[in-house]
Amino acid sequence: MRRSLTLYLPDWAQDWLEIIVPGVQIALILLAAWLLQNLLGRLLTRAGRHYQIPLDLQMPILGLVRWTLLAATLLLILERLGVSATVLWTGFTGFATVGAVAFFAAWSVLSNLFCAFLIFTVGPFRLGDTIELLDTAEKPGAKGRVVDINLLYTTLEDATEGHGGALLQIPNTLVFQRVLRRWEPGTAPAASQTPATQDPLQNTSSAP
Repeated sequence: MRRSLTLYLPDWAQDWLEIIVPGVQIALILLAAWLLQNLLGRLLTRAGRHYQIPLDLQMPILGLVRWTLLAATLLLILERLGVSATVLWTGFTGFATVGAVAFFAAWSVLSNLFCAFLIFTVGPFRLGDTIELLDTAEKPGAKGRVVDINLLYTTLEDATEGHGGALLQIPNTLVFQRVLRRWEPGTAPAASQTPATQDPLQNTSSAP
């Protein structure tokens, strides 16, 4: 391709050919990365509006996409500049190793973030619903009205007797590890009341 270009370029341009061709390739790489980032950003924003994903959950996803595209673009540019593939592969494996260690170190946080994404997309419950998390279907568990869902916790307004007004912060991963009982707004049962202790003397029938 370069030989065919030299047939049509003036003499002064042929001296700059080794700079012009990589420069054009780098410009095309940057343009493609910019277009791809805008396209993915719009798709993720539309998905966030469709599934009602809060902004504090959309931002980490957009940031992950942005940094992934940036790393891929940088590697392609370095390759166009003549950096050895061995050097690039060594740098990539080192970066991947550090990323894997950081991933496992922050696994609990990342799992809660992923479960928050599932809560908004799958919709096991929504804000305003009353839910109860059970170890089994027979044993009572944490129960309350959902007042907030963030990246780490689902916050419930405690509905158990004697704890009115208290808030329960439940890790998002726990929602997918327990049996979930759900009531939509307006259908939640009243808080269970402990029956009053009756005087046994009142129930004793008189002797014949």
